[in-house]
Amino acid sequence: MSTQVSEEVREALHEGRPVVALESTIIAHGLPRPRNLAVATELEESVRAGGAVPATIAVVDGTARIGLDRASLTRIAEDPSVRKLGHRDLAPALATGVTGATTVSATAWLADAAGIRVFATGGLGGVHREWSETQDESADLRLLARVGITVVCAGVKSILDVPATLQRLETLGVTVVGYGTEQFPGFYLSSSGEPVDWTLRTPAEVAGVIRAQDALGGPRAALVVANPVPVAEQLDPALHDRVLARGLAAAKEKGITGQAVTPFLLEYLTVHTEGASLEANLAAVRGNVRLAASIAGAYASGAGHGAQAPDTEAVPETAAPDSAARGSAASGDGGR
Repeated sequence: MSTQVSEEVREALHEGRPVVALESTIIAHGLPRPRNLAVATELEESVRAGGAVPATIAVVDGTARIGLDRASLTRIAEDPSVRKLGHRDLAPALATGVTGATTVSATAWLADAAGIRVFATGGLGGVHREWSETQDESADLRLLARVGITVVCAGVKSILDVPATLQRLETLGVTVVGYGTEQFPGFYLSSSGEPVDWTLRTPAEVAGVIRAQDALGGPRAALVVANPVPVAEQLDPALHDRVLARGLAAAKEKGITGQAVTPFLLEYLTVHTEGASLEANLAAVRGNVRLAASIAGAYASGAGHGAQAPDTEAVPETAAPDSAARGSAASGDGGR
């Protein structure tokens, strides 16, 4: 595969310093120009301020780039011909010399291949509403079941079927934890109303879970750290529900289906909330980037290093589970 890791990112990885992967779809397709370039620069600076190295990921002229220079970042932001690439699109893009912005799935895939352990994004894709009729599910979910990366996000996009998405993540073996919350975030909203089984409250605790995953081995899967947008910066829930209901009705009336539904609804929300949804989106992304830098730093510094692989010979078969090992787990039996 034609991949180029920037010198800064390569040196940081070699030296064991913290690195945070950033997606590029939000730059090319998620924000209006010219604000998108300003935000892209701001997010990279936020990672640096948190003591980590930013690795914005994209495909440029058929080369997967892990860490963009200023010229490439500007091109991704300003060139209207930049394509949107999921992980299934990477091979054709590399083979044909395409330039494209990477989605969650493509970014996670490339970051994991480069050895980056922490990735910050806005919201994940998931199971779409009326799945039983459309069978529409984001590629993010299956991909996260195949990569050993920690994804800091504000939950999944609230236009999706959140309960079904959480069930799907459970089925795929993807660990989901709430950061400072016992409720799964709703992207624009601080809470989706759905509970999480585990709650962590510090970057060191998250680093400890990453190290425990390392020690356990076994099937690889991502760790999703669901970090809610602050209540003061969320989209007004009543406005969100009202506009989303109208957007769903409009999409159905216009016959919009498949991959076209998500961009239509996101644009509908932006227009009919007079930009409030966009500001909530940015508030969530900013918080996720700051947290990701702290988690990457805690992991690189050895925080949470006490995790040990289980000694199956030393633990009697009749031993009761150690309740203290649950840490700050959210209440509930863990089933869904």
